[in-house]
Amino acid sequence: MTDRRVIVIATPHARYDGLERQLRAVPRLEVVRLRQKSELSAQALSAIAPQYVFLPHWSWIIPAEVHERFECVVFHMTDLPFGRGGSPLQNLIVRGIETTQLSALRCTRELDAGPIYLKKPLSLNGAAEEIFLRAARLMKDMILEIVEQSIRPVDQQGEPVIFRRRRPEDGDLSGLARLEQVHDHIRMLDADGYPPAFLQVGDLRLEFRRSRLSHDGVDADVRITLSPRKETP
Repeated sequence: MTDRRVIVIATPHARYDGLERQLRAVPRLEVVRLRQKSELSAQALSAIAPQYVFLPHWSWIIPAEVHERFECVVFHMTDLPFGRGGSPLQNLIVRGIETTQLSALRCTRELDAGPIYLKKPLSLNGAAEEIFLRAARLMKDMILEIVEQSIRPVDQQGEPVIFRRRRPEDGDLSGLARLEQVHDHIRMLDADGYPPAFLQVGDLRLEFRRSRLSHDGVDADVRITLSPRKETP
């Protein structure tokens, strides 16, 4: 890069603090971090004047006035157009997929349908938090490649496959029949901010983390709490 360039990294999640630090260390690259919903506004971005707005994991809807006026790049953990929609990591793992593509795409009005800048292979081994951190390391290289090479995105090709956003109750382990399924359900929800896999036994709720699969069983950490009693009418 010959000129100083300004980019925005917008995410509230601490797991991307390392990504921010690494990008700040790049010469002639100025990085502005946004963490709050209110900070991602057209007015605020106009004052910053970024070349790109990168959103590794933004927890809110991106306003049209933002993505229409600024080049907003989001990251999606599928080989788009396969896997548009919610809960990509969990939907991939329940399908038995072990390796995916991390797609960098331009944000548009239609969810996950924007043109693609580039894709990088991503392993789905390990717990969800490990996978997110692995993806963050990939994002650093992808961001620099987009900025330094001024990559222009190209339209997605192929028939979309839509993922349904998974709900907290989908973490119930009681309907599973194989140990591999139990292990996968625990690990795919084992990340900060995600409701863990669980079993409900009477008034007791058992929540599971740190799953280890062996040939004859699954070992995991468990937290047991009392479920709130329902009031009778």
